[in-house]
Amino acid sequence: AYDLRKLAPYSGYDRYDFEVPTATEGDSLARYLVRIREMRQSIRIIEQALEDVKATTGQPHKTADRKVALPPRSELDTSMEALIHHFKLVTEGFKPEPGEVYFGHENPKGELGFYIRSDGSAHPYRLHVRGPSFVNIFATDHMSRGHLISDLVTIIGSIDIVLGEVDR
Repeated sequence: AYDLRKLAPYSGYDRYDFEVPTATEGDSLARYLVRIREMRQSIRIIEQALEDVKATTGQPHKTADRKVALPPRSELDTSMEALIHHFKLVTEGFKPEPGEVYFGHENPKGELGFYIRSDGSAHPYRLHVRGPSFVNIFATDHMSRGHLISDLVTIIGSIDIVLGEVDR
Protein backbone atom coordinates (compact mmCIF):
# COMPACT_ATOMS: atom_id res chain seq x y z
CA ALA A 1 0.00 0.00 0.00
CA TYR A 2 1.24 3.48 -0.85
CA ASP A 3 0.53 5.96 1.93
CA LEU A 4 2.84 8.91 2.54
CA ARG A 5 1.97 8.93 6.23
CA LYS A 6 3.72 5.53 6.50
CA LEU A 7 6.37 5.83 3.74
CA ALA A 8 7.59 9.34 4.60
CA PRO A 9 5.93 10.31 7.89
CA TYR A 10 5.27 14.01 8.45
CA SER A 11 3.43 16.07 11.08
CA GLY A 12 3.92 13.40 13.73
CA TYR A 13 2.25 10.50 11.89
CA ASP A 14 5.16 8.28 12.94
CA ARG A 15 3.87 8.55 16.53
CA TYR A 16 0.44 7.13 15.67
CA ASP A 17 -0.54 3.51 15.31
CA PHE A 18 -2.76 2.93 12.27
CA GLU A 19 -3.15 0.60 9.31
CA VAL A 20 -3.38 1.40 5.60
CA PRO A 21 -6.53 -0.35 4.31
CA THR A 22 -6.22 -2.17 0.99
CA ALA A 23 -8.23 -4.63 -1.08
CA THR A 24 -7.25 -7.25 -3.64
CA GLU A 25 -10.37 -6.63 -5.72
CA GLY A 26 -10.41 -3.53 -7.90
CA ASP A 27 -14.12 -2.92 -8.34
CA SER A 28 -16.26 -0.07 -7.04
CA LEU A 29 -17.51 -2.05 -4.04
CA ALA A 30 -13.93 -2.79 -2.95
CA ARG A 31 -13.01 0.90 -3.28
CA TYR A 32 -16.08 1.81 -1.20
CA LEU A 33 -15.18 -0.70 1.52
CA VAL A 34 -11.58 0.59 1.59
CA ARG A 35 -12.92 4.14 2.02
CA ILE A 36 -15.04 3.00 4.99
CA ARG A 37 -12.00 1.32 6.58
CA GLU A 38 -9.96 4.48 5.92
CA MET A 39 -12.53 6.49 7.87
CA ARG A 40 -12.24 4.06 10.79
CA GLN A 41 -8.45 4.43 10.72
CA SER A 42 -8.87 8.22 10.65
CA ILE A 43 -10.94 8.02 13.83
CA ARG A 44 -8.19 5.89 15.35
CA ILE A 45 -5.59 8.55 14.46
CA ILE A 46 -7.81 11.37 15.77
CA GLU A 47 -8.27 9.59 19.11
CA GLN A 48 -4.48 9.27 19.49
CA ALA A 49 -3.94 12.89 18.42
CA LEU A 50 -6.46 14.11 21.00
CA GLU A 51 -4.46 12.32 23.69
CA ASP A 52 -1.35 14.18 22.45
CA VAL A 53 -3.23 17.49 22.60
CA LYS A 54 -4.30 16.81 26.19
CA ALA A 55 -0.66 16.10 27.09
CA THR A 56 0.45 19.49 25.73
CA THR A 57 -2.10 21.66 27.56
CA GLY A 58 -0.49 24.93 28.57
CA GLN A 59 2.48 24.57 26.20
CA PRO A 60 3.07 26.93 23.26
CA HIS A 61 1.35 25.79 20.08
CA LYS A 62 3.02 28.10 17.57
CA THR A 63 6.38 29.73 17.02
CA ALA A 64 7.23 32.96 18.80
CA ASP A 65 9.21 34.19 15.76
CA ARG A 66 7.44 37.41 14.75
CA LYS A 67 8.96 37.23 11.27
CA VAL A 68 6.67 34.32 10.36
CA ALA A 69 3.85 34.27 12.97
CA LEU A 70 1.30 36.94 13.77
CA PRO A 71 1.59 38.50 17.23
CA PRO A 72 -1.17 37.79 19.77
CA ARG A 73 -4.27 39.91 19.21
CA SER A 74 -4.04 41.30 22.74
CA GLU A 75 -0.69 42.96 21.92
CA LEU A 76 -1.96 44.89 18.89
CA ASP A 77 -3.61 47.58 21.03
CA THR A 78 -0.64 48.10 23.33
CA SER A 79 2.52 47.48 21.29
CA MET A 80 3.52 49.49 18.23
CA GLU A 81 6.12 46.83 17.36
CA ALA A 82 3.44 44.10 17.38
CA LEU A 83 1.20 46.25 15.19
CA ILE A 84 4.04 46.80 12.68
CA HIS A 85 4.90 43.07 12.56
CA HIS A 86 1.21 42.25 12.04
CA PHE A 87 0.88 44.82 9.25
CA LYS A 88 4.06 43.69 7.47
CA LEU A 89 3.14 39.99 7.64
CA VAL A 90 -0.40 40.58 6.39
CA THR A 91 0.53 42.98 3.58
CA GLU A 92 3.92 41.62 2.48
CA GLY A 93 4.08 38.06 3.77
CA PHE A 94 7.37 36.52 4.80
CA LYS A 95 10.38 36.07 2.53
CA PRO A 96 11.73 32.51 2.44
CA GLU A 97 15.30 31.75 1.39
CA PRO A 98 15.81 31.21 -2.37
CA GLY A 99 15.40 27.55 -3.31
CA GLU A 100 12.83 24.94 -4.18
CA VAL A 101 10.83 22.34 -2.31
CA TYR A 102 8.25 19.65 -3.08
CA PHE A 103 5.99 18.42 -0.33
CA GLY A 104 3.38 15.76 -0.86
CA HIS A 105 0.90 14.71 1.76
CA GLU A 106 -1.78 12.08 2.01
CA ASN A 107 -5.27 13.10 1.02
CA PRO A 108 -8.48 11.01 0.93
CA LYS A 109 -8.22 10.92 -2.87
CA GLY A 110 -4.45 10.28 -3.05
CA GLU A 111 -1.30 12.38 -2.89
CA LEU A 112 -1.74 16.14 -2.87
CA GLY A 113 1.60 17.78 -3.59
CA PHE A 114 2.99 21.29 -3.81
CA TYR A 115 6.14 22.32 -5.66
CA ILE A 116 7.31 25.80 -4.71
CA ARG A 117 10.33 27.66 -6.04
CA SER A 118 11.41 30.84 -4.29
CA ASP A 119 13.62 33.63 -5.54
CA GLY A 120 13.77 35.12 -2.04
CA SER A 121 10.79 37.44 -2.47
CA ALA A 122 7.47 37.23 -0.64
CA HIS A 123 5.81 35.65 -3.69
CA PRO A 124 6.63 32.25 -5.18
CA TYR A 125 8.66 32.34 -8.38
CA ARG A 126 6.96 29.08 -9.41
CA LEU A 127 4.11 27.14 -7.85
CA HIS A 128 2.67 23.85 -9.06
CA VAL A 129 -0.08 21.81 -7.41
CA ARG A 130 -0.22 18.06 -8.04
CA GLY A 131 -3.84 17.21 -7.44
CA PRO A 132 -4.92 13.60 -6.89
CA SER A 133 -8.01 13.87 -9.12
CA PHE A 134 -5.86 14.90 -12.08
CA VAL A 135 -3.80 11.72 -11.63
CA ASN A 136 -6.78 9.47 -10.83
CA ILE A 137 -8.84 10.46 -13.87
CA PHE A 138 -6.37 8.66 -16.11
CA ALA A 139 -7.26 5.37 -14.38
CA THR A 140 -10.90 5.57 -15.52
CA ASP A 141 -9.99 4.17 -18.95
CA HIS A 142 -8.57 0.99 -17.41
CA MET A 143 -11.33 0.71 -14.78
CA SER A 144 -14.17 1.11 -17.25
CA ARG A 145 -13.09 -1.46 -19.87
CA GLY A 146 -15.75 -4.11 -20.33
CA HIS A 147 -18.38 -2.14 -18.42
CA LEU A 148 -21.52 -0.37 -19.58
CA ILE A 149 -21.56 3.40 -20.06
CA SER A 150 -24.08 3.59 -17.20
CA ASP A 151 -21.41 2.05 -14.93
CA LEU A 152 -19.17 5.10 -15.42
CA VAL A 153 -21.11 7.09 -12.83
CA THR A 154 -20.33 4.49 -10.17
CA ILE A 155 -16.72 4.02 -11.31
CA ILE A 156 -15.95 7.75 -11.33
CA GLY A 157 -17.81 8.20 -8.03
CA SER A 158 -15.78 5.41 -6.43
CA ILE A 159 -12.51 7.29 -7.05
CA ASP A 160 -14.13 10.60 -6.10
CA ILE A 161 -12.85 12.78 -8.92
CA VAL A 162 -13.33 16.53 -8.52
CA LEU A 163 -13.60 17.90 -12.05
CA GLY A 164 -12.80 21.44 -10.92
CA GLU A 165 -9.41 20.14 -9.79
CA VAL A 166 -8.83 18.34 -13.11
CA ASP A 167 -9.63 21.39 -15.25
CA ARG A 168 -6.33 23.13 -15.81
